[in-house]
Amino acid sequence: MSFTFLMILAMGAGFLIQMMLKNKMNQYSQEVNPLGITGREIAEKMLKENGIFDVKVISTPGQLTDHYNPTDKTVNLSELVYESNSITAAAVSAHECGHAVQHATAYSMLGFRSQLVPVLNITNKIMPFVIMGGFLLLRSGITFPLIIGIALYGLTTLFAIITLPVEFDASNRALAWLDTKGMQGESYDKAKDSLKWAAMTYVVNAIASVLNLLYYISILNSRRS
Repeated sequence: MSFTFLMILAMGAGFLIQMMLKNKMNQYSQEVNPLGITGREIAEKMLKENGIFDVKVISTPGQLTDHYNPTDKTVNLSELVYESNSITAAAVSAHECGHAVQHATAYSMLGFRSQLVPVLNITNKIMPFVIMGGFLLLRSGITFPLIIGIALYGLTTLFAIITLPVEFDASNRALAWLDTKGMQGESYDKAKDSLKWAAMTYVVNAIASVLNLLYYISILNSRRS
């Protein structure tokens, strides 16, 4: 199968997974979690019980905008998660606190990913132009610019791959903590299901990035041969 066909498959899978994720999040947001407390309260409780007192829990606009910021040490929860006592709110807030626990315990993969962020902030701004210029110059037999572009894109792919263990580990920490707090049985399964679909978005993104990288390399190799 061609890279183009595989990329189309990856894009289609990504779209379907995003739709499924939104459906699951909306479905479980209608069900009260067994703890009966909001996402903010869950986050504050999980942080406290893990001995983390220098991380703030704040509300951020939008949907599916939840994230942990290691730079300013904030757990950012979307408005619905922050204020809701649903299963979705419990799963998402605990997951983001899982990242805070990773940070506090010096989880190596999170540290590695964080070190790449400032580099990617710079390279991602110039990478599209380098790759575009590389393709144009390739027609004249000049390969070096495209090699540079591929190397820059390789950093983006590396970041996508490193993100996978970071996200899965944060979900495992969240589910383990929720289990000890009494989220078991059907509610636990639903929390796990929502986090599974969230993780799948990162898996598809990593696959698409690898395929794109291989596509660029194949073009370069075909020109060389």
